[in-house]
Formats: sequence, C-alpha cells, structure tokens
Amino acid sequence: MRKPAVLLITVLLSLNSHAVHECGSPHITDSDHTEHGCDSLKETDFFYGDPRGDAPALAARGELKVGVRTLQLVNLNQLDILSYSEEQPNPRYDRQLTVEVWYPAILRAGETQITTYSDVLGHGVGNPDRPNLPFHFGGRAARNAVPDANSQSLPLVIISHGYSGSRVMMTWLAENLASKGYVVAAIDHTESTHADAASVSSTLVHRPRDINFVISSLANMSEESDSFLQGMVNAELTAVVGYSMGTYGTLSAAGVGASQAAVDYSGVVPGRHLASLQEGDPRFEAMLDTRIKAIVAFAPYAPAGYWSEEGIKNLIVPSLFIVGSQDQTTGFAAAQWLFDHAINAERYLLVYQGAIHEVATNPAPPLAALYPREYAHYQEPAWDNRRLNNINQHFITAFLEMHLLGNSNKYGDYLKLPIISNDTPRTDTKDPNYWKGFANWTAIGMELHQRKAQTDK
Repeated sequence: MRKPAVLLITVLLSLNSHAVHECGSPHITDSDHTEHGCDSLKETDFFYGDPRGDAPALAARGELKVGVRTLQLVNLNQLDILSYSEEQPNPRYDRQLTVEVWYPAILRAGETQITTYSDVLGHGVGNPDRPNLPFHFGGRAARNAVPDANSQSLPLVIISHGYSGSRVMMTWLAENLASKGYVVAAIDHTESTHADAASVSSTLVHRPRDINFVISSLANMSEESDSFLQGMVNAELTAVVGYSMGTYGTLSAAGVGASQAAVDYSGVVPGRHLASLQEGDPRFEAMLDTRIKAIVAFAPYAPAGYWSEEGIKNLIVPSLFIVGSQDQTTGFAAAQWLFDHAINAERYLLVYQGAIHEVATNPAPPLAALYPREYAHYQEPAWDNRRLNNINQHFITAFLEMHLLGNSNKYGDYLKLPIISNDTPRTDTKDPNYWKGFANWTAIGMELHQRKAQTDK
C-alpha cells in the first residue's frame, strides 16, 4: 500500500508543488490551480504570529488595527567597505536601506488587515549552493493604511535581522507590537539580506550605523507635517531587537564597543575601519544614541574576544537575551557570557531547552520544504516555531511594558518567575511558583534567569 504514496510524492516534488496550497506554496500550473497561494487570503486564514491554542496570555494581539508601509531611505556619504583597496582606502557611497514600518491604523470601509510580504530564499547573488528563490506570505496588516491620529508619541521598536536575513523575517513580532501601540521598523540591511548578502565586513561596519540612522529618520518623520508618521513616534523611548548578527548591531548601538583584539584582526574588516566602533574611541562615543532604552537579543553574536569584559560593562539599558540551549551557530556560551558580564544592566536570559539557533524566525515558508538548507534556516527541529513566536511575544511584551514604559505593577509578575519552568506547578495557578500567564500544563522546556544591575555604576 505504501508504493503508490511514495510515487505520488515523487511526482509532486518533481513538479515543484505541495499537496496543501497555502500562501507561499509553489503550485502546479494547470486548470485546477490558477491562483497564486496568496491571492485569496481571508482573515480566517493562519498568519505568522497568530496564537496557538496554548499561547501564553500576553501573546494575544492588542486592540489596535495595524497598517504597514515600505520606506526607501538613503544614508548619505557612508564608508563603502566592499570597495576598499590600498589605492582607495576610504571609498564612500550613499547607502540605500529598505525599511518596513508597522503602526496603529484606521481602516477604511471594506479595508482588511491583510497584506502580502515578499522575500527570497538563499544567501546573496549568484550563489550556486543557495540560489535566490522568490516566495510570498501573508500578514495581518493593512498596506498603506491611514495612521490612527489618536495614536501619538508612541514608543519605537527597531528590528535588525541576521546574516543573511530580511526585514520581513520577524513579522510575527512586528505586527503584534504595532497592535499594542508601538511603531515598529524592520531594516533590510543592505549587503546582508537573503537577496544581496556580501562580505560580512559590510555587516560589521554598518549595522549599528543603520540602526541609529533609522531611529533618527523616523524621529524626523514624526516632526514633519506631511509625513504619515506625523506626531506618532517618541524616539526617546526606543527599543532595539536583534537576531543573530542583528544582535551585533544592537549591542554596538547600545554602547558595547569592539575589543582591541577585534580591531587588530585584519581578516574581516580591512584598513582598521573597525576601530571607529571600538570601545573608548571618540568616534564610537560620538555616534551612540541615548534614546535606546532597552534591547532584546535573540541568539546573540559574541564570539570569543570580540567583546571585552570592560566593553560589555557599557551595556547599561535593560536587556533580554533569548537563546536555545543547543545553539551551535552563535553558541549558547556566547549568550551566557553576555548575561554574566553585562553587570551594569538589569537583564534576563530566556533559554529554550533543546532549541538551536532559529528561535526568532517566522515559521519556514512552504517553499523551503523543498530545499533542506533553506528549511533549516527557519525551522527549529525540537520546537514548533509558532509556539516559540507566541512565547516570545509574551515575554517581549512584558519586558517592554515594564522596562521601556515603566508598567511594572501590571507586567512585573510575568517576569518574576522561578528559573526552571519544568520544576514549577503545572496546574495550580494560585501557587506563587506558577509561571504566570501560561495555561495549565504549558510551562514546559524553558528557563528564565534574571539579574539586577550592580548599583555602583
């Protein structure tokens, strides 16, 4: 009985198709499958970030409707490190950045919170092992919707993707936070995306500068009478969320300078151009943006020796580190080192037992199922990404409400938890050790460590 099924699967795969035609799936082109998978999205469909039945309390979307727009920003006269040579040691270019912005919105008659996002699988241009393969997926946001005029002076959240990655790799978080009263901006870091990934030297030089530039750009737009963001952004309350290499830019933008050893290593960034991001360098000190008041670091980048023990002490804003206990890409030990040595920051370490590196991504797009390397770029093998997304929504909501907005009375108990979830009561919600916000039987496989900032900084 099994041979026909194997034959059918083989035929379907050979036609670049799936048996289930959800948004983003490749389709058989015939009379029965004429529509693209994203052409007929309904509000009853599943979208990345939607709550599972076991989602913790704060994973639910807020009461606000969400709009989304795509911005094209240009940061003038930046170092073009990819064109560096001994003959041209300081090449410059105007750095173009694509930024997706989510915000509270008012929906017109007949308008729905449905949009389609586009991305590609792969890692850079002309990569024979990981070619660019376009795909689409749906989102719960109204494209170019009218901003909610009642939503004024909102906190700002910047999202910085991994290497390689994209601005739409964490829509599960961006849409959720916008529905709760945040303006959220996710950056396509040029020369570091799925579509255009180049040497990592560009990432190291530009990440913190991209973050700071986008904060300032959105703050300026909020001051402009003809901007859709007029009056909406309070950049004095900014949080930065980074994933993988995105945490490099996040930590750097938050004040953690590169070590002397990192600057001296010439194998990645030529011409000692990393020195301008070094701890104690006046150029680095001058670029720091004090409007950053909190950070979230998924699978953080902290290779041995890149950050110094003295440098990490410059992290003074509340910090939430989120990592898989089996992460072998950036490494669990890297997150542990940051958590242990960031002694001047109030900090949390959320650990997913058995998880690896992909603790921050949307679920794998259906197209990725045909390409094992691309599937692994998204999907956790021991966890359901939908479950991870919901738990992350819950803890990030509590963290930002408490440490960015000061709502500790309402949200503080969601973070005051016994360390090991498996050792806590499973059903007795009145027990002081119960993991607040989690449904019965669902606080499984997690650890939440926390430490106060030292008081003599």
